[in-house]
This record gives sequence, structure tokens and C-alpha cells, in this order.
Amino acid sequence: MLDSPPNADRPAEIAPFATGPSRGGTSTRPGELRETINIRALFGILRRHKAPFLLCLLGLPLCALTAISQITPRYTATGMLVYETNEYKARELQSMVRSDPVTEAVMATQAEILQSLHIAQRVLERRQLASNPEFNRALRPPPVWQAILPWAFAAPNAVALDDQMPGPRLDSARNAALLAVQAALHARPIRFSHAIEVTFTAQDPVLAAAAVNDAMDVYVKDQFGAKARMVRNATALLRKQANELRQETRKSEDAIAAYRARHRLFQGMHAGADAEQISHLMEDLVRARGDLAGADARLDAARGRAGAASLAAIAPSVVQLRVQHDQLAAQAQGQQGRLGENHPVSEGLRRQTVDAQRAIAAETTRVISATEAERYAASDRVATLEQNLRAAQEEADRGAVAQIPLNAMVRDAEASRTELQAVLERIQQTSQQGAIETAEAHEISQALPPEYPSAPRAAAMLTAGTAAGLVLGLVMVYLLHLADSAVNSGDDARAITALPCFALLPEVGNRARGGVPIDDFVIRRPHSAFAEQIRSLRTGLWLSARRPRIIAITAARPSEGKTVLTLALGRSAQRGGERVLLIECDMRQPKFARLLSMTGMVGLAEFLKGEATLADVLHQDPSSGLTFIPAGKPSNDALDLFLSNAMRALLDELRDRYDLILLDAPPAQAISEARVIAAIADATLLCVRWRQTPRAALRHAFDLLQSAQAHIIGTVLTRVDPRAHLRSGYEDAAVYHRRFKPYYRG
Repeated sequence: MLDSPPNADRPAEIAPFATGPSRGGTSTRPGELRETINIRALFGILRRHKAPFLLCLLGLPLCALTAISQITPRYTATGMLVYETNEYKARELQSMVRSDPVTEAVMATQAEILQSLHIAQRVLERRQLASNPEFNRALRPPPVWQAILPWAFAAPNAVALDDQMPGPRLDSARNAALLAVQAALHARPIRFSHAIEVTFTAQDPVLAAAAVNDAMDVYVKDQFGAKARMVRNATALLRKQANELRQETRKSEDAIAAYRARHRLFQGMHAGADAEQISHLMEDLVRARGDLAGADARLDAARGRAGAASLAAIAPSVVQLRVQHDQLAAQAQGQQGRLGENHPVSEGLRRQTVDAQRAIAAETTRVISATEAERYAASDRVATLEQNLRAAQEEADRGAVAQIPLNAMVRDAEASRTELQAVLERIQQTSQQGAIETAEAHEISQALPPEYPSAPRAAAMLTAGTAAGLVLGLVMVYLLHLADSAVNSGDDARAITALPCFALLPEVGNRARGGVPIDDFVIRRPHSAFAEQIRSLRTGLWLSARRPRIIAITAARPSEGKTVLTLALGRSAQRGGERVLLIECDMRQPKFARLLSMTGMVGLAEFLKGEATLADVLHQDPSSGLTFIPAGKPSNDALDLFLSNAMRALLDELRDRYDLILLDAPPAQAISEARVIAAIADATLLCVRWRQTPRAALRHAFDLLQSAQAHIIGTVLTRVDPRAHLRSGYEDAAVYHRRFKPYYRG
């Protein structure tokens, strides 16, 4: 795939196709690897690690199938109980045998009782499971490893200690069998109901059903027996209480009779007469006090202390006399004004007026005397009644003091008789209730021998094994993906360097080459995928904003394919009409002579040392016609040669004579000359071997070249396996898709 080169002014800018966040977010810095996870990438990761994934995916189900075939089938029988409480009316029994309202806690408690050691022991005894090897491990044959290593499983000290202890011996085998039976017995309350499901698991389906029925039968009978015992205990307690109450009642009645005889108290007579007499006296006293108040009011009216209305009510004769007096006084005054004061008529009227006043005074005196007599009589009656009332109350108080102990004894006796009657009634109720009492739980569905085993669950185990294999396979793939530190695609190279990856050179096998050397493959097979990727690299270099003329080609580590890339790129450019010069700068490991089958040539080392002229070191490639300068004899002072002015002068001289100069530099991670060569070149191209070069090595080489102020323009992924890379799911692998095969004819 072809990536646009970076701008020359910004060599470290992220390429448009570099993996990282969107343009609106934070840019990916060089050295950071941020993978965009999508469905295609996930499938690509699975394809790259399909062998361990398939091993886990198929291995665990096979292990589960093997385990299923080795497990003895076990059967689970199921029975059903219903739990319904009965209410007792006797209050004494409510605290003993009355069940609480059926709640989830009550149902859970009954389920725990059903699967308790007591029920398990009864099932063990009924079915003689202590002699069954399934539940008694002591009856089973010893395992193979115990027979091989008997000393590892022997415990002689414990046996000897058990024999020396006094008292009952510990039956560990029976206890283990009892615990095994309890482990096989389960009870579970059904939600939102009063039903309890009872199950038992065993290798024999008939035994499993019988054990469930035995457990339910024991539970129901134990419950009924416990309730019957409680009823008998309650009845005995009530009878004892009744005898005690009879004796207490008899003693109370004897004490009451003796007290009455001693104080001469008669029930229903003396106390009633005192109360009635006091009541009558109080009524008479109220009336007498009312009469006294009326007499006082009449006396006040007669004496003129009340109004005219009151006087008219008690002395109408006085009122009449006053009316007559007022009439005579009015007539006398009228005649006196008309006839004169001394007229006989006037004098006669005055005398009549005076007589009327005397009559009024006499009548008033009579009325007052009569009223005073009535008041005295009323006052005397009130005093007499008050005295009688005090006497009656004193008599009643003396009787009440004597009645207090008697009343207490009567109340105690009545309470004893009432309690005795209640206890006798409860005894009768308890006897009747005990006659019709039933268990609160009963069977609604007995267990039948199951037809199919409950364990092992082949489908569930296979499903679980498949799921576990899938999960383990995915985890394994993920761990392998995390552990994979190599550069696997152009996306990885772009993410690390933030530079374009110009080409993905495929690995061409011996069969595909047909005897053609790989460095000459671009000339012999111009329409192959390898040649097309070389042309893609040339296009990327040609489209650069500042087209470089001198390009250093290096790699992070040896065997990355940089020399083959240099030769192939040079031959392709030479065939395209460019004037190309190849300079082999890897003096420690020169390869031009071997690849070009030309030995004994003087080269760059001799020229820089001044031992040869430029014409002596320039050689012609017979297959393509390009010019190249070999490394020459290996030299220990290669770094000094590259740092000399002769190297720079050589490049300045050759710059105008050739369109493209390719420098085959040594690996940058360990060889210092690579940084010098990259610094003096116009641009540097970094080779990365597919699935071999670690990301850390590429990052380190990139940092070293940047520290040397090298102008790195991009990377090339070499020795790519087209089929494997196409299955990886990376975006740049589409160049090897079969849809493009018609374009590659050889």
C-alpha cells in the first residue's frame, strides 16, 4: 500500500494512515503504539494464533467427554411434602405446640430438619446403608495409589490411641457413612407455596426413591409423635393445676365462713340496709335544705330585701294594701289641689291614707313572724337530718372496715373457682384435640425410581467445557497477542515511527523464484507482487515534497533485508530510466560481491583511504546496467572513514552525476556508522522485518537515528508472508488479496 510521505519541514508528523486517535483528538507521539480494535482486527488476531485457540477450544471438551465416560452415573429421586399448620384454641397449648404462621423462615427451618443428621440416621438404619460401599468408604477397594504407597496412607498411631481410650469407641466408618447419607439427602422449600421438595442421590435409582420415601415418612411420624407428646405433657400439667386449684378453693370458702361467723356478717343484708338508709337520709336532707333556702328567701322578701315580684309571691295581702294606699294618696293630693288643704274631703282622704299605712305595717309584721316560724322549723329539720346522716355514715364505716377482709377473701375464692372451671374446660378441650390431632406435614407425592441419571450431566459438562475452552482460548490468544512484541504490519510501524510505511515486500520462496536471485527478481519478474511493492516504494519517494537524491537504507538489526531492498530498488529505478548509484556502506558485513557474483573488486574503503581513484571503485551491474561502489576490504576504522571529509566530498561530487544514490548502511541499533551515514544522506529509509523485528528494537533504532539528526522519511516492511499476512486481518494486507492476482503475472 502506498502512504503519502511526510512534509520535509515536519519529518516526525503522523502520516494520514497512521494508527491512533482521530484528528480531532490527541495525536499519537512517535514511540507510542495505539491499536484500533475492531471486529476485523479481532478475527485477525484469532487467525494469527489459531493453533493454541483451537487446542483450547477442542481440548477442554475432549477432557470433559473423557471425564464423563469415567464417572459412575448417579440417580436423583424426588418426593414432595406439604406443610400446613393447625391452630390450637387452648391458650396453654399455644406456647407449646402451636406453630407459627407459615413464612419463608419456617419453610426453610422445616427443610433443614428434613436434611438433618437425625433424619439421615433413620434412613441409614432403615436401608442399612452402612453396609453399602457407595456410602461406606471402608468397604470400597483401596485406590491404586494407596496400594502403591501404603505407608503414605497408614495411621497406626491414631488406631492405637483409639484402642487405649476408655468408654465407647469412635466408629469413624459409620460416621463417614452417616455424613455421606446426609450429603445425598436434600430438601428445598418451593417458593410461594407450602410445599417442600425432598431429593436423594444414589447410584441405584430404586435405593434413591426408597430413601426419599423413608425420609418423608420419618419426618411426618416424628412430627406427629412430638406433637402427641406435647399434648400429653400439657394435659398432665393442667390436671395437676386443677388439683391445686380445688384445694385452694376449698380453703378459701372455709376461711370466709369462719370470718362471717366471727364478725356476725350476713351476706346481702347488713351492707344493703346501711346504704339504703344513708341514701334516704341524704334525699331528705336535700329536701330540707331546699325548704330552708325557700324560707330564707321569703323572709328576705317580707323584710323588703327582695323585689316586688318576690313580695307579691309570699305576701299578696301586703301588696293589695299598698295598692289601696297609693290610690288614696293620689286622690288626697288631687282633691287638695282642687278643693284646698282644709277642705273636709281633703282631710277625710288624708285620714284614710294614714289608716292604710297602719294596716300595711301590721300585715307586714304578721307575714314576717309567720315566715320566721317556717324558717326555724326548716332549720331544725336540717340539723336533725344531718345528725342522723352522720350517725348512719359512722355505722356504715364500722361495717365497711369489717367487710374489707371478707370482700378480699370472697374475691380470692371467686377467682379460684373461675380459674378451676377454666382449667377443667381446657382439660376437656385438650383431650378432644388430642383425639383428632394430625401431623402438620403430609406427603403429596412419593418418590419413584428415576429413569435417567442426574449426574453426570453430559450436555451441561460438554457445554461448560466448550465455553471454558472458548474462554481459555480467547485468553490464550490475548496473552499471546500481548506477548507478541514484533512488528506485524505497516500499521505497527506507522504507530511507532509516526511515518508512512511505503511498501510491504513479500517473501519470495525458492519455488516461486524459479532459480532467479531475489535481488534480481525485480528485473526478471517485473509484474510480480515483489516488483510492484518496489515500484510502490519508488512512487512514495518520488511524491515526496522534497525529493531526496541520496537515500540511506538501514535497519534496526541484521538480516532485515536492507541489502536486497537496496539492490532491488536500484535496479527498478535504473530500468525506469534513472541514473542510479549504489554505495555499499556496510564495511563489516559486505554482501554486494556475493550477491552480484563479482569478487576482488576495490571499493569505498580503498577510495576513502586514498588507495584508489573514483574510476577504480565505480563498477557496472551486468544485469541492469546500474553503477555501484562495493564496500571494499573490511576495515576497522570504518567510522573514521565515514566521518572524514572525503566521504562528504564524494557524495557532493556524485550528487550531480546521478539521479538517485542509495547508501546500503549497516544496522542502526548496534553499529555507529549507520547514524553517520544517515546524517549525511538527504533521507533515511528504515527496513523492518515482518514478525521478526521487535517493536522495542524499531523504537530504539528510530530514536538513535533521530538523535543523529537524520531525516527519516519512512519504513519498508520486508520478508512478508503474503498468505499469513492476509489471514492476519490487518488493513494493509488487502494488497495480497486474490482479487489483485490478475495484476501480478509472475
